[in-house]
Amino acid sequence: MTSLDNIKACVFDAYGTLFNVHAPVGQVASKIGDNADAVSNLWRQKQLQYTWLRSLMREHADFWQVTGEALDFALGFHGIDDTALRDELMDLYLALDAYDDARSALAALKQGGLTTAILSNGSPEMLNGAVGSADLAGVLDEVISVEDVGIYKPDPRVYELAVERTGVEYPHQICFVSANTWDAQAGSHFGFKVARINRFGLPDDVMPGKPDALLDSLNELPELVGIA
Repeated sequence: MTSLDNIKACVFDAYGTLFNVHAPVGQVASKIGDNADAVSNLWRQKQLQYTWLRSLMREHADFWQVTGEALDFALGFHGIDDTALRDELMDLYLALDAYDDARSALAALKQGGLTTAILSNGSPEMLNGAVGSADLAGVLDEVISVEDVGIYKPDPRVYELAVERTGVEYPHQICFVSANTWDAQAGSHFGFKVARINRFGLPDDVMPGKPDALLDSLNELPELVGIA
């Protein structure tokens, strides 16, 4: 694998990259029935869509509110009116499962001397809950939320937070890692070196920016950034 040169920090998207956004519905699928996968996919679709729409409307609400509104849409679309189920799903979102390769990759990067960070749409409370439940705090130097600038990805002000908080001199000294095609490409367009983790088997979007590497596992990342 060709290495990325002069990387000082690895910065990760959270949802879909380190944490499995479909785990909550998976844990209560028996209560939803045959539409469980469709509910989970629509919840995620609307969650992202609402962040973009609110950013364009200049009507910011934190990711907890947006996540709840997206869930309300998904449940309503599928004719599910169950307050207890809704509350259970939201609680589960505060303790998402981490992917199996998340902790080992972060630990290797940190042991290799790189700064490690999360850069996420999530609110601080949501991120602290997920990081804590997945036991990732010890392998992360920074957990950065868009709430510091009050607008969602892919606004460049969000990506600039990673430069400021990791203390690197230039964006290209950051390897940005995301499973979301639009996020990976927006990060590349901003100036990061980008590794997209191929969680979902999707091609690149037809938009500005191109990842420098496509990974099957986060455990490929240390070699990519020059850590033996």
